[in-house]
Amino acid sequence: MVHRVPRTLLRVPAAAALCGALAVAAAGCAASDGRNAVDAKTVVRPEPGVAFDYQIGGAYPPPAGVGAVSRDRTARPAKGVYNVCYVNAFQAQPDATRWWQSHHPELLLRGTDGTLVIDRDWDEPLLDISTPAKRDRLARIVGKWIDACATAGYQAVEADNLDSHERSDGLLTAADNMAFAELLAVRAHRAGLAIGQKNAADLARQGHRAGFDFAVAEECGQYDECGVYADAYDDRVLVIEYRTDGLEAACADWGERLSVVLRDLDVVPAGESGYRRRTC
Repeated sequence: MVHRVPRTLLRVPAAAALCGALAVAAAGCAASDGRNAVDAKTVVRPEPGVAFDYQIGGAYPPPAGVGAVSRDRTARPAKGVYNVCYVNAFQAQPDATRWWQSHHPELLLRGTDGTLVIDRDWDEPLLDISTPAKRDRLARIVGKWIDACATAGYQAVEADNLDSHERSDGLLTAADNMAFAELLAVRAHRAGLAIGQKNAADLARQGHRAGFDFAVAEECGQYDECGVYADAYDDRVLVIEYRTDGLEAACADWGERLSVVLRDLDVVPAGESGYRRRTC
């Protein structure tokens, strides 16, 4: 697993996302707010304000009092707490690039010169979600990872890189990302998992309509964005700060309502050099 440290959040105008007609079993668009309805399996969302730990850089026993953790999809869930499974849903992990090029080269986004479009911050090729046909194929691939999270015993999945269109050189739109998000939400709900929006504050309301059940927000205290997520997801927001001033801001305004934790940039396991964790 190649760990992703946080990026400075980019801000673009929110794009409208329509509730798609997703013909999947009993899942449709709920008449009340347009969100994708879950099917027969019960989806359990994280409780507002639950004590939280972010462990995508390596699993370790949850600190005392923690009720929810997020871990990479290759790790086992923790016992006795609410578990969120990290999935890089809109981009390819660097160590998986060769696999994608070998098995599904046509599903990687390419520029007009045929070269891969890369997220340079993390050396991650973008997945090509520009057409319905490609979104369907990619949803089947990512969907298998989501199913594996459910089989492993996770209660939820966080789908990273909802904002990949911002790094696509204009080849993707926010509408493309939201259309793919809808497919992932249906797949997660069918597996019995809640699904969390990762970052992209400008798309929070659209994300809720697309079917996301909660948010995982990096540095929303630092950038004064926690309220956007809180409003969209009824305070079901898992906040990770990486600077003490960001933690202080998040705690001052949202510490009694949201789940807030300070972690080190590399999110290393407890006991390793550089480990840092604080809460409000």
